[in-house]
Amino acid sequence: MLLARLLLGVLTVYVVLVGLAWLFQDRLAFPSPRAPLPNPSPHGLEDVERVSLVMKDGTRLAGWFIPPQTGKDVGGRGRTGQDQTSPVVPNHAPTYPALLWFYGNGENIATIWPILRDFRPPGVALLVVDYPGYGASEGRATEIGLYEAGAAAYGALIARGEVDRSRVFVYGRSLGSAVATRVASTHAVAGLVLESPFTSARDMTRRHYALLPAFILRLRLDNLTAVRQVRCPVLVFHGTADRLVPVEMGQRVTAAAPGPSELVLIEGAGHNDTYAFGATAYRDKLWEFLLKSP
Repeated sequence: MLLARLLLGVLTVYVVLVGLAWLFQDRLAFPSPRAPLPNPSPHGLEDVERVSLVMKDGTRLAGWFIPPQTGKDVGGRGRTGQDQTSPVVPNHAPTYPALLWFYGNGENIATIWPILRDFRPPGVALLVVDYPGYGASEGRATEIGLYEAGAAAYGALIARGEVDRSRVFVYGRSLGSAVATRVASTHAVAGLVLESPFTSARDMTRRHYALLPAFILRLRLDNLTAVRQVRCPVLVFHGTADRLVPVEMGQRVTAAAPGPSELVLIEGAGHNDTYAFGATAYRDKLWEFLLKSP
């Protein structure tokens, strides 16, 4: 009798946990940290333009458009603590390439501005927008909402007359890899850069929440399927010590790309310290990919 009661109690707790996981999976996947857009001027980003995008339901998204940096010392002394200099970039070109930046699930513009400052390539504009419910944007984060925000950001970028539509690149880190891959699979882009990409929400659930039944999962976030629709060069960065998104997932995403693809392993890096471990080698590889692409 006692054993039966214990089993019933365990089963009840499990059912409750499954129900909570089904109800709140969006909140678990999208923690949506809020923060106002920082003042860029004190941080060496005096040329930043604040942008506002409106989604179909009226939700307003906040972001930054950073025009190309020019001159000898475009990077200054960045997060890696090393001098970051680049060649002089001609400023007479009528149009210039641009990069869409999609960050990870625990980030927003207010937390990643040092990366944007130190890693943005010379001669390339950059647009970053807070997802719905993130940072300074309105709304609530959902998978569909993330994809719509990504498409809206792409549309806003190519609508700028000074941006060369044939040289628009997309970057996505962790959760942002799903947004970036979706944009690259449904729009014309010159190149796709992924950092710590996972294969799918289902695979991540199996790895980290193996006790939960698969049928409760509503999220797809299927990078493996989306990347097969990408028709541009793909560059993937992944830390060899990543315990959240194992490097095997990055390898599978890279292998699934139908066009030219390259996996760059960052030795010793986990999931959240790739920029520090990769340092200037990471930055230079990113710049090479963007600046040498046709």
